[in-house]
Amino acid sequence: MKVEHQEQISKVVNAVKATEVKNFFFVGCGGSKAALGPGEYFFSRELELPSKVYTSNEFIHMNPKGLGKGSVVITRSHSGTTPETVEATKFARAKGALTIAISMDTESPLCKEAEYVIHYNYKDGSDAVDGDTGMYYALVFNLLNALTPHEKFDRVLNALNNLETLLNVNKEKFMDAAFSFGKRNKREKLIYTMASGAYFDQAYSFTSCLLMEMLWIHSNAIHAGEFFHGPFEVTDYDVPFLIINGEGATRPLDERAIAFAKKFSDNVEVVDMKELLLPGVEEDLKEFLAPAVSGAVMRLYADGLAEHTGHPLSVRRYMWKMEY
Repeated sequence: MKVEHQEQISKVVNAVKATEVKNFFFVGCGGSKAALGPGEYFFSRELELPSKVYTSNEFIHMNPKGLGKGSVVITRSHSGTTPETVEATKFARAKGALTIAISMDTESPLCKEAEYVIHYNYKDGSDAVDGDTGMYYALVFNLLNALTPHEKFDRVLNALNNLETLLNVNKEKFMDAAFSFGKRNKREKLIYTMASGAYFDQAYSFTSCLLMEMLWIHSNAIHAGEFFHGPFEVTDYDVPFLIINGEGATRPLDERAIAFAKKFSDNVEVVDMKELLLPGVEEDLKEFLAPAVSGAVMRLYADGLAEHTGHPLSVRRYMWKMEY
């Protein structure tokens, strides 16, 4: 990690340590909101302080009762220009919350509204491999270590130094499977995704941002723990599922859902996080590191669909083309 990024994270950690923190809010839209999810999951696992993820516009209109002095609000927008997230940051700051923005552009409206900024360098390509993921996980585990110190968080932070290698070896490992999935499913008009725990937001992001936004394929993200409370009724021999089998506490939820889906559908693709290559990562740290790698792996499945459908991921009908 570059010195400037370490300095940014240190400033945030010092500010949080100097605050009598009462709660955390994670706020963003679309893929940025989804990317915040694993951090909130680990905060809920490891801290006694309450935390919650909000979509930006709802955060403003709902005006959570607990928002105010002592709140820490982490907002995120890749471009730093998402209007709802800019306004949410401004709103939180006006309420007296400590505000932290994550973006690639320090001169963006979002970063100008926040007190503290965590920035990654997509523009010059220098952090293109692990940039936003690496910065965010470093922030999350530095904050956890500051608020509830534990040697395991030191080891997670040390392992994050090898994130670029972890991403690269797993993209190579899963490439063929992902492109085979794309070939088999290139005619499908609907694909369900499923996951739980620290991976559910990855399933949501894959559904909303990759399948629906970029590929125009109908989808729904199903929480594995909710599958048997309604959604499993759609299961049939020709219904496609893409399921993340997670590494961590909620894996039994995934395995139960996978067993049922495979029993009644002939088109179930399981992306098993236990099959990730995590050299140098100790066993008790895998549940923390595997979610950081999962996004790069899942992106391959979208690339595979794009390749075989002939539909580039960059194509849009409405987004950035009109007022909405």
